[in-house]
Amino acid sequence: MEASSIQETTNQQNLLLLVALRWVAVVGQVITIAVTALSFHIVLPIPGMACVLMALAAANIVSFYRAANGATISNGELFVQILIDVSALTLQLYLTGGASNPFVGLFLIQVILGAVLLQPVLSWSLVAVTTGCFVLLTVCYRDIGLAGHVMGPHAGAALVHLHRWGALIAFILAAALQVLFVTRINGNLRQRDTRVAELRQQTAEEAHIVRMGLLASGAAHELGSPLATLSVIMNDWGRMPALSANHELGGELGEMQTALARCKEIVSRMLLAVGETRAEGAERTTLVQFFDQIVEDWRASRAPARVDYLNQIRADADIVSDAMIKQALLNVFDNALEASPAWVGIEVAVRAHLVVVKVHDKGPGFAPEILARFGKPYASTKQRPGRGLGLFLVTNVLRKLGGNVVGRNNAEGGATVTVRFPIGVLSLGAPDAAV
Repeated sequence: MEASSIQETTNQQNLLLLVALRWVAVVGQVITIAVTALSFHIVLPIPGMACVLMALAAANIVSFYRAANGATISNGELFVQILIDVSALTLQLYLTGGASNPFVGLFLIQVILGAVLLQPVLSWSLVAVTTGCFVLLTVCYRDIGLAGHVMGPHAGAALVHLHRWGALIAFILAAALQVLFVTRINGNLRQRDTRVAELRQQTAEEAHIVRMGLLASGAAHELGSPLATLSVIMNDWGRMPALSANHELGGELGEMQTALARCKEIVSRMLLAVGETRAEGAERTTLVQFFDQIVEDWRASRAPARVDYLNQIRADADIVSDAMIKQALLNVFDNALEASPAWVGIEVAVRAHLVVVKVHDKGPGFAPEILARFGKPYASTKQRPGRGLGLFLVTNVLRKLGGNVVGRNNAEGGATVTVRFPIGVLSLGAPDAAV
């Protein structure tokens, strides 16, 4: 996951928190209006205040739809969302006494949210906007007539008492909302920082693998030429009558050719590890025979307890065998056998010009954290050097060929790894993708 994607995910989570805060504000305003009108018998402009609440609810529905459907949420959009809340609060305060309303302190909630969520320039812009709204409310507001509502010789004290209760309720509401939502927002930010740190660690690990691959590729290419020369010379020696007549020298020559073949195999594996291979191993065959031979060779070399192999390829075709794909499949087979020594299931099919190989096992399955990093380096529960690199290399090989590798846990237990790649990479007329 890229850093920009992490920031977008964090913004989506923060927008959902703003949506929740807005619903709390709508419900709180409805309760406050009801208590003020019914308990204190204060005449309020309910139609106008209701219109503001309906506008807030409509904005909330749109915002929730965007966040829930994965829309890209920028820092500027969060700024606009907070401005909507500031505008709604300003209108409600204008209709209920302006700056003399004890709930005017709720402007601070928007300022604090802006300081946590927004970039510095937007945070200071929000401070300027809320300050301007406060100043405007000191001179422009609708008087709700509290002076006429509270009569008698103690009217002034009653107004002060009423204002104190309003200020207390506003303080409790502001403090509770700030603690609740700022805490959750900080949690989102900590999660973002954790994901960024993991991304940096992953990038460093993959860069290390790339450097290793470049070193292996360079060494393998350098060794390829002298090994090919030695192979030609030994083949020539094998046809010389003087050497063929000498059984002792012939036996030693055979051992040398075996050792040379082993060296060439090691070089081929080094090239395979970095997504390359040597073209000399390519052979003409058919699609069905290619996979049958891979499974047969693996069965003979690994001797698994039981293998259920099902080749569902109906339309056979002439192809060129690909050592890179063969080694990638062998790695997947080996992983399944290690997880499930008693049984491995293998299915091969062609669907929509894609070769699909499914490898089943009856092991413990993948841990959730392994599935989340499937195909990444060191994503493995194996406690040994090189853990998880086999699957990482398989993933890179298939990606190079236009395919992919997907792992999942089965409902009945065990796991399935599905390998897909275009059938065209094996066709006789395809360019050699392995060289």
